[in-house]
Amino acid sequence: MKRGKKYQESAKLVDRTKLHEPDEALALVKEIAKAKFDETVEVHIRLGVDSRHADQQVRGAVVLPHGTGKTVRVLVFAKGEKATEAEQAGADYVGADDMITKIQKENWFEFDVVVATPDMMGVVGRLGRVLGPKGLMPNPKAGTVTMDVAKAISDIKAGKIEYRLDKTNIIHCPIGKCSFEDSKLIDNFRTLLDAVIKAKPSAAKGQYLKSVVVASTMGPGVKINQQKVLD
Repeated sequence: MKRGKKYQESAKLVDRTKLHEPDEALALVKEIAKAKFDETVEVHIRLGVDSRHADQQVRGAVVLPHGTGKTVRVLVFAKGEKATEAEQAGADYVGADDMITKIQKENWFEFDVVVATPDMMGVVGRLGRVLGPKGLMPNPKAGTVTMDVAKAISDIKAGKIEYRLDKTNIIHCPIGKCSFEDSKLIDNFRTLLDAVIKAKPSAAKGQYLKSVVVASTMGPGVKINQQKVLD
């Protein structure tokens, strides 16, 4: 895979054999971010589980203390009082069948997170094929299927992120922007890692944290000593 000149320059500054301390790694990611926009800092966590087994799934949500630095657009599926509550809580879009038709017919995806009340899930389920692959399907574990839509919206707007294993047993999550102070990135990083460690399935055997890598949107990965994460 051919990489751009800026990436190659940044990659030269990273010792790929070295395992860094978390604060050292995040400072390095910021230093080598060369893009002309404020890049997102992402964490990639490889876990020693097998996501094909239902009892080894790792999934949940956590509110980052300093948010992600990104404005999140929330779509809420609700009716009546709950729809009013969602509008008052600051949801960007609120609807029911009308929104489902809009997504199906117009291929409309101007939102980042979907929240639904439990009674709407029968209808929202019809969108499983389109929302599922994009990771947008509401889920009780992530707190996005709930009667308390106001709390769900305020959490999301405050910096709540969902973490889940992909097919290769890796979790990918944003923890802020390169413009964040180092201390804020560290706080967010530790909050996410604590949540992932607490979510360890009882069926998981052997080493749980296989590797932890941080990177900016356009930059190379910097490896973190996973033992230091557990300290």
